[in-house]
Amino acid sequence: MDRATVINPSRDLLITDYQRVRSFTEYLCKPLLVDDYQIQSIVQTSPPKWHIAHVTWFFETFVLSHFLPQYQYFNPDFDFLFNSYYYTHGEMHPRAQRGMLSRPGVDEVYQYRAYVNEQMLALMQGADEGQLEDLVFRVTLGLNHEQQHQELLLMDIKHNLSINPLKPAYRPDLEVPGVYTRPVQWLTCEAGEYEIGHSGNGFAYDNETPRHKCLIRKHRLADRFVSNGEYLEFIEAGGYTNPALWLADGWALIQQAQWQHPLYWQKNDDQWFQFTLGGTRELNEHEPVCHMSYYEADAYARWAGKRLPLQEELELMLERQAVDGNFVDTGLLHPAAAGEKGQWFGDLWAWTASPYTAYPGYQPLSGSIGEYNGKFMSNQMVLKGGSCVTSADHVRASYRNFFYPDERWAFTGLRLAEDV
Repeated sequence: MDRATVINPSRDLLITDYQRVRSFTEYLCKPLLVDDYQIQSIVQTSPPKWHIAHVTWFFETFVLSHFLPQYQYFNPDFDFLFNSYYYTHGEMHPRAQRGMLSRPGVDEVYQYRAYVNEQMLALMQGADEGQLEDLVFRVTLGLNHEQQHQELLLMDIKHNLSINPLKPAYRPDLEVPGVYTRPVQWLTCEAGEYEIGHSGNGFAYDNETPRHKCLIRKHRLADRFVSNGEYLEFIEAGGYTNPALWLADGWALIQQAQWQHPLYWQKNDDQWFQFTLGGTRELNEHEPVCHMSYYEADAYARWAGKRLPLQEELELMLERQAVDGNFVDTGLLHPAAAGEKGQWFGDLWAWTASPYTAYPGYQPLSGSIGEYNGKFMSNQMVLKGGSCVTSADHVRASYRNFFYPDERWAFTGLRLAEDV
């Protein structure tokens, strides 16, 4: 969304952004069959129907009921069904059983969205001037939350469809990205004391704050992601069978799960293919390798004689770049070969070697919305830069995404770093 709404709480701009973001969620769902709304392929995914209800629940719970003491809920039972993880707010339906919820049906969920949209528009149009600053903050948070779920929608739809033996495409009309990537170039950052974290201008999540100083060693970063072809060399060199390359947890995982390649890859008659939101395609060796766990990214980096970047190293480089790249706005919904350019924002979330923990002096938001980020600062790794299913106006250099190191269904990729 346009972050100017946080600096200048314009009522009209807030309404425009609300309608734009909310309608984009429904646009993303248009290719779905009614049966597609129900599927939950793994615990990490959620049915599309649950996503579009949950983001509506967020506005009902943290905006409408906050400003309107007499607010009439569309269905009070939805508070239990569509709460995700806000334990200070109340109980919730188990995450692993979201796919069991055949009711409410898709039509009723869209009626729920329409009802909440109507109430939200009335609130934004009629709120007192004294309420506007708090309203802008909460709506802005809700819109950024919905943009996160738009990305999750596409991640989850892809995995949900991938388990079908027919390998159906979400959108068979998607354009196939270009085919060329030049050799990697390395950018050097000198040692010194730098600042990272949100600068205070515009919207940011609390986990991006406070801005603080850190010491950086001299290092170099690759200006693009590792490609499918480069990762194939790792596979063919026995990367998945060499325990010396793997962290202990990663080695145990690939033995137990029998991983031998990234998620969505398959080999037929000595030809590699990849499942995409556009259906199954021949593997393009120039495209960035994607859907890999942190353990796979780390093992490849060790095999290549390099390492993964630290979050502060990558953030400093992102601060020097325009927020420009292959985002959901591009319409490819798949990472593209770099061509002659570098790749910084977009395409894939880059794994870093940094654990997801609090910055010095971190303070979570007050109340239940304080559960949004801080409670997950354990056993996860930081990723940066956005992806091909992220909205361009949703990311910034200080943005900290986070996933568990074994997770692969997100659009995650691999960028190399090395000490100098």
